[in-house]
Amino acid sequence: MTAAATNDLTPVANTIRGLAMDAVQKANSGHPGMPMGMAEIAAVLWTEFLRWSPDEPDWAGRDRFVLSNGHGSMLQYALLHLAGYPVSIDDLKQFRQLHSKTPGHPEYGDTVGVETTTGPLGQGLANAVGMAIAAQMVAARTDNPLLRARVFVCVGDGCLMEGISSEAAGLAGHLGLDNLVCLFDDNGITIEGHTELATSEDIPKRFEAQGWRVQKIDGHDVDQIRAALNQATQPGDRPQLICCRTTIGKGSPNKADTHDVHGAPLGDDEIAKTKQALGLPAEAFWVDPKARELFAAAKARNEKLRRQWHAEMKTWQQKAPERAKLWHAMQQHEVPADLLEQLVKAAGDEAAETRAISGKVIQKAAALVHGFVSGSADLDPSTKTRIKASGSFTKQDRTGRTVHYGIREHAMGGILNGLALAGGLRPAGSTFLVFADYMRTPMRLAALMKIPPTFVFTHDSLMVGEDGPTHQPVEQLATLRAIPNLHVFRPADGPETGAAWAWALTRKDGPVALALTRQNLPVLPHHKGFEPKQVLRGGYVLVDHEGAKATLVATGAEVGLAVDAQKELAANGTPTRVVSMPCLELFQQQDAAYRAQVLGKAPVFTLEMGVPEWWVQLTGRLDRCIGHRGFGASAPAKHVAEHFGFTPKAVAERVRKAL
Repeated sequence: MTAAATNDLTPVANTIRGLAMDAVQKANSGHPGMPMGMAEIAAVLWTEFLRWSPDEPDWAGRDRFVLSNGHGSMLQYALLHLAGYPVSIDDLKQFRQLHSKTPGHPEYGDTVGVETTTGPLGQGLANAVGMAIAAQMVAARTDNPLLRARVFVCVGDGCLMEGISSEAAGLAGHLGLDNLVCLFDDNGITIEGHTELATSEDIPKRFEAQGWRVQKIDGHDVDQIRAALNQATQPGDRPQLICCRTTIGKGSPNKADTHDVHGAPLGDDEIAKTKQALGLPAEAFWVDPKARELFAAAKARNEKLRRQWHAEMKTWQQKAPERAKLWHAMQQHEVPADLLEQLVKAAGDEAAETRAISGKVIQKAAALVHGFVSGSADLDPSTKTRIKASGSFTKQDRTGRTVHYGIREHAMGGILNGLALAGGLRPAGSTFLVFADYMRTPMRLAALMKIPPTFVFTHDSLMVGEDGPTHQPVEQLATLRAIPNLHVFRPADGPETGAAWAWALTRKDGPVALALTRQNLPVLPHHKGFEPKQVLRGGYVLVDHEGAKATLVATGAEVGLAVDAQKELAANGTPTRVVSMPCLELFQQQDAAYRAQVLGKAPVFTLEMGVPEWWVQLTGRLDRCIGHRGFGASAPAKHVAEHFGFTPKAVAERVRKAL
């Protein structure tokens, strides 16, 4: 128990309630109920247990605080204000306004002190699992317990109804992540009413079955909260769930414990009555001086811990210079200056599946990039993403750099984001391309947060063959390209695969998705002046032809098909240029002169085994986009290609007909 434990935290809890009510009322939009219900829990956690520092927000020794039920963002903004982060009263008054530091849900990068963007329910819990894994892994690899950060995540009923929460919690329990504490705001209310409308699940038993330690407390009893957190932060062997029974909208005479206070302002009259009931003045955005005193004491305690941590880190660096060098390299995301060249060399230039080529590149990348970690959703034999030189990350061995996510694609995506956010790691995770839909939300959030996880997808087309339509992606490439700030690479050979990985491991402002083949691809006829860095311009001329009457743009496996179709066309009097377009997003970022040079002046056609509409931006006409709108078929790959018209002769005929 800390020294602050003797203090009355009512001023903090009621200040949080007042700020939440006032900000939501001023915005005429928001969710006051959850912050009002979790006020005591937050007060105890932030003033007595959580390690934080507004003077060094990215302090590596801090605890991570994640608000998975992010609709209650005013809880976090009020806490950040009281703790001295750059969130002023004026910022609170700008809640949910354009370009404010206090958006409607916590957004990473917009507000100092927010560790991750939480909007879709349950994502924050998966992020927290990733952060806990990262802290365990970095501490073990550097043999430094000072880097083994604790992670505290708040969740609500909605988070735990979402399937991702079960996936993420199951993995956390299996791995025994004892640096993870989950605070469940068990208020029994959702937007539509009481949770009994839709669920009767026994949450404590569910988490116990998944390998968690579970406590149940009154979420408004400070002594119970304090005791539960004391127990949860003791050394153990598994993650901790604290089920906090709370009253949503606590303090409101007429709206507490109803769905009316979940996602709407209380109204001026009810706010006045609530403040009177709580003993608060009528003044809007009032902060109790005693609350400031309590947070000032907590800040002083944390500053002492921070200085002590830095002193101990300095001693460790002197005693273990090689491990300190490793940690620094991971923190700074250091890569060799010739990473591109080394990864392209590792890829080779033989005919092969790009998934197999990628597997070779991953082994080299792991040797060159210390923070690189990988894993798959139970598909490594197919996706080839295991790092062979290191073991698996397990409950017994925290040094492994391969994470086994099990058949949990959605949680894998959220955990990858947590790994990327924690600091020091460049994570990648893999599954089949057709299952990208299972993890679309975390991919979108990675792009929104501008963080760099790599999403590896194999079995990227109709050529999966006998597995049939359920496993043959058709719309996935188009839908992934529709996510702003996600770079989608579909490499066509070894040099392109190596270059794609170099980009994935060095990009700083967003995620990369790799779409790789199961089938062998031919060696492409690169001209003598070809340099792998051309791949990083998104598209380049592979086969040129003087007086070309058409330009055929293709990606991935279809580049080899385009080369063969070009030969058919040339033999029949239609000279054709072939352009390889491994990353449309990067190509679109090039200057207009380069794009015009690559595409040429002849009519442009595109070739990709998927829905074609996305490519109209290059061709100007849908009939020049050679693709596939329907689903696939179960048959040997060769027969599937013939059936759907993906043969050199059929492609050449399509071009001639359109011309």
